[in-house]
Amino acid sequence: MACAPEVLTQIPLFSLLDQEELTVLGSQAELKTFAVRQRIYKRGDTDGRAYFLVSGTVRVTTVDEDHQEVVVEEPSDGHFFGFASMIEGSAHQTDAVAMTECICVEIDRHDIETLLQRKPHAGMDIMTILGRQLHAAQELVRGRSARNPNEIIEDETTFGQRVADEVARFGGSWAFIITFIVALVVYSGISIGMGKYSWDPYPFILLNLFLSMLAAIQAPVIMMSQNRQDEKDRLRGELDYEVNRRSETQIRGLAERLTMISDRLTDMEDLMREQKR
Repeated sequence: MACAPEVLTQIPLFSLLDQEELTVLGSQAELKTFAVRQRIYKRGDTDGRAYFLVSGTVRVTTVDEDHQEVVVEEPSDGHFFGFASMIEGSAHQTDAVAMTECICVEIDRHDIETLLQRKPHAGMDIMTILGRQLHAAQELVRGRSARNPNEIIEDETTFGQRVADEVARFGGSWAFIITFIVALVVYSGISIGMGKYSWDPYPFILLNLFLSMLAAIQAPVIMMSQNRQDEKDRLRGELDYEVNRRSETQIRGLAERLTMISDRLTDMEDLMREQKR
C-alpha cells in the first residue's frame, strides 16, 4: 500500500524534504510488513528495491572469503538497507532477513526518478543527508582502526598472569641483579664472620638450597610470562589483520559510494539545468 508522508518524516534520509516532496515520494513508495524470519531480499536479487526500516528488527548479512556468514549491520528505525544497490542498479550483495515482525518503506529507482523530475531540489536535500552519513562512516572507520591492542590485552589478563609478568619483568632487570648480588655478599660475609657459630658455615649448604628453590620457582614463572608474550604477539597480529581487512572493505565501499554520489550529482545538475530551460 502507498506510504503516508507522516511515515517518511521518521526517516532521517528524508528529513530535509518539505511536505510537497514527501507527498510525491509517498505516492510512489510502498509500506510493507514482513513476518519473523521472512527474507526481504537475498544476494543476487536485481529487483532494484531499497528499504527503510520503520519498526522491528532486520539483520543484513553477507558471506566472507572463508564462506562464513558475517553480519554487516542491524539497521535501526529510520535507517536504510539495500540502498546502494538500488541507486547503482546492480544486484544486492547482502541478504536481509526480518528478525522480528517489521514494517519497511520500499522504494525503487523509478520512485527516486519521479521525485527528482517533479521536485529537482529534493535531490540536493537527499545528497546532503548522504554526505553526513558518509562522514559519520569515515569517523567510525578511524575509530575502529585506532583501537589499542594493548588495552584489549590488559583487559583480558588474569591476576595470575599479571603476577607472572611482574616476576619476569623484575627478574630480568638490573634492580634484581644488584639486589641479588648484595644479598649474597651480605649473607656470605655474615656467615663467614660468625665462624663456627654460623647457622650456615662454608660451603653454604642452606644458601645453595634456597638458590635451588628460587631457580626452580622462577624458571616456570618466566616460562609462563614468555607464553603470555607469545599470546600477546598472536593477538596483536590477529587484531591488526582484522582492522586492516575491515578498513579495506570500508574504504572500498566508501570509494564506490563516493563515485556513485559524484555520478548522481552530475546527473542531477544536468536535470536541474534542463528544468530551468
